[in-house]
Amino acid sequence: MRIESKTIEHLQEWIGKSESILDTVTAAPVRALSATLDRPDPMPTMGTFLPELWHWLYFLPHARQSEIGPDGHPKRGGFLPPVPLPRRMWAGGRLEWIKPLVVGDAIERTSTIQSVTHKSGRTGDLIFVLVRHEISNASGIALIEEHDIVYRDAPAPDDKPVAPTPAPTDATWTKAINPDDVLLFRYSALTFNGHRIHYDRRYVTEVEGYPGLIVHGPLIATLLVDLVRQSIPGSTLKRFEFRAIRPTFDINPFSVSATPDLALDPSGKTIRVWAQDHEGWLTMQATAVLN
Repeated sequence: MRIESKTIEHLQEWIGKSESILDTVTAAPVRALSATLDRPDPMPTMGTFLPELWHWLYFLPHARQSEIGPDGHPKRGGFLPPVPLPRRMWAGGRLEWIKPLVVGDAIERTSTIQSVTHKSGRTGDLIFVLVRHEISNASGIALIEEHDIVYRDAPAPDDKPVAPTPAPTDATWTKAINPDDVLLFRYSALTFNGHRIHYDRRYVTEVEGYPGLIVHGPLIATLLVDLVRQSIPGSTLKRFEFRAIRPTFDINPFSVSATPDLALDPSGKTIRVWAQDHEGWLTMQATAVLN
């Protein structure tokens, strides 16, 4: 579908809109994600460090059941602009850690719509929404995150797929991941994500037209960071940025890989990280900068 200029102007009225949410870093979600990622972590207690990206376990959306759309997402409108395109994707983001978050922290997230941008792509109109999050604890701002959301139309039957990009071949560390229904369901449950493409096989194949369940972009990003944590024990992140390239499905294994970018940073603190599918095509690319 084509979006008229007056609709774009209406959507841009959301720029500058803010909301603040309170939460507490509790131990139960940390235990649950450790189990989901098959990590042998000790039981979290008050003061346990919250690993990077695990803040996505908090500030969860709690739309009432009557407010859920046919795809399992909350109906359009509210804090995010009501973009009239059927497909919404977490396209990537940039994060900077200023102070650590720990179990027991009382936290607040202030979110602001930074921009709403329209582009015409090969397969139709695209709307990009940039949301800035600032997460604070008792010591002040602990984390700044820029969250990229892209909305697009469903592809037409005659649309040609985008040519894939080969993944890098110079990995220092690699881990194979075997996604399945249970892994995706558990992550959906932990993040209170009702989007049916992650757990409803009939919906994702018959309505959305995909070959299998789609692995959550944030889950893949979390697995990328987890690889860095496993490969460089004791490391913590200063910055992380990631971009989704193409969908990953549960019908085949995929892998996450990393290598220090010594050409860019001889100190070894800048790590190139990526995910690739079973055919060797790049599905997510990222950069982690260590403290």
